[in-house]
Amino acid sequence: MGRGKRSLIAAAVAAVCAVTVLTVPGTAFAAPAPTPLPTTNPDLSLPPTSDTDLEAVRTRLDALYHDAAVATDAYNAAEEQAKKQSTEIVELAKKIVEGREALADMKDRAGAAARAQYRGGGLPDEAKLVLSDSPGEFLDGAGRARQGQRATEGLLGEMTRTQQDLEQYAKDASAQWQKLEANRKAKATAQKKVEQQIAAAEKLESELEQEERDRLTRLQEQAAQRAQTAWLDSGVLTGVDSQAGPQGKRAIAYATSQLGKPYVWGAEGPDSFDCSGLTSQAWASAGVLVPRTSQEQWRQLTRVDVKDMRPGDLIVYFDDASHIALYLGDGKMIHAPRPGRTITVAGAGSMPILGVVRPDA
Repeated sequence: MGRGKRSLIAAAVAAVCAVTVLTVPGTAFAAPAPTPLPTTNPDLSLPPTSDTDLEAVRTRLDALYHDAAVATDAYNAAEEQAKKQSTEIVELAKKIVEGREALADMKDRAGAAARAQYRGGGLPDEAKLVLSDSPGEFLDGAGRARQGQRATEGLLGEMTRTQQDLEQYAKDASAQWQKLEANRKAKATAQKKVEQQIAAAEKLESELEQEERDRLTRLQEQAAQRAQTAWLDSGVLTGVDSQAGPQGKRAIAYATSQLGKPYVWGAEGPDSFDCSGLTSQAWASAGVLVPRTSQEQWRQLTRVDVKDMRPGDLIVYFDDASHIALYLGDGKMIHAPRPGRTITVAGAGSMPILGVVRPDA
């Protein structure tokens, strides 16, 4: 292999060690757990495309895609919050419009009552009684007047409460606008980090030749298989033979019908998905609404022991809950792995498991 090729690979390995990792709280897709890079440079006396060099590249790619997953979850969380706040602002705007219309109507009624009182001449009731041709009619009218007075007082009270409600609605709307703007900024920041991480990973892969990329793929598959074998050999699935519930079966049917569709960060179907987009939509198809992000699915859904899991449950991966998949049974899961990959079936133990949650508990 020529000196030019050796220099190219050496530069690629150096880039692996130099790329700065960007992180934010969040989730999205699958990648084997990132591990620390070697503290020393690869031995350049070895062939420049040795498995040692490619293992360093694999480790760095895992870290880049993991951090992209973390940023994706932050993006998804900000997107969900922005949607929620926009909806709340619309509802508050409706209440403000309705309140103003009600207030205008009450003011009209209060004005009519004031005009009627003015037309009555403002004489004391004793004088009206003396001057009346029909004392009985006067007394009846006086009773109605007292009722009207009480109604007017009630109307004024209602106007005051409506005015206070309008002021509170306006304050709430202002607060929601501020939160909306904050989440828009958070979403933009997360999007930039996702794109930077993915671009760095794609650049790193593009510097490899096809034969090297094929060998890198084999190294990734071997690492996943070793993790799966170790997981199964631990006996964790001994006695696990429960069946999926009716809703779990529908979630599995939905997820498996998406096999082969591409991973796209931030996507939740129908043509592409990220990891939590797939699991949330699978369970939505079964009539169960679950949070949008993998971190919130882990935080809010009922947790079960691995030994008690059943098909349809969701398996959460990595210490930061940055990836999630749907368990199929027999030690397998289905997931949307990462950019450049498609929805696929893989070993449930091929990545570090944080825990298991059950949407239909």
